[in-house]
Amino acid sequence: MIVMGRVAGAQGILGWVKLKTYTEYADSLAGYPVWWLGDEKRPWREVTVESCALQSKGLVAKFPGCDDRTAAEKYKGLLVAVPRSSLPKQRQDEYYWSDLVGLEVVNLAGESLGVVDNLMDTGANQVLCVRGGSGEILIPFIASAIRQVSLAEKVIRVDWAADWAEKL
Repeated sequence: MIVMGRVAGAQGILGWVKLKTYTEYADSLAGYPVWWLGDEKRPWREVTVESCALQSKGLVAKFPGCDDRTAAEKYKGLLVAVPRSSLPKQRQDEYYWSDLVGLEVVNLAGESLGVVDNLMDTGANQVLCVRGGSGEILIPFIASAIRQVSLAEKVIRVDWAADWAEKL
């Protein structure tokens, strides 16, 4: 399973949920008719998606039997995953955004800058949103800044000084 997002909360009064996606495009999850919902406290279960819609603030979804706001609120905080086997194969130097979320970011001096909290697309390139002790640092996901991504070690090595964010 690969985590593609999480349920952020209820949307409206008709049982829809709003989603925080960890995908490059907000509507990428809409292409998968079956999701797995769960987390470390609640067991994973398969859910068929009744409907999905892209709104200005992101993706919303409707699940069977979830017909009011109270029912939708019970999904809040659950992670949304799909089987890795259902995703297209990526090349050697490509990564799914969800694979990068949670990785530690370390600069060439060996200083930990924090953990990848999210990614965003600026149009020109993708940007790592790194949450650390000094707040949020934005690091462009480009070859001159990203030196190594090791999914096995759960670390991204970057050519980025710890104090660059403070100088901006």
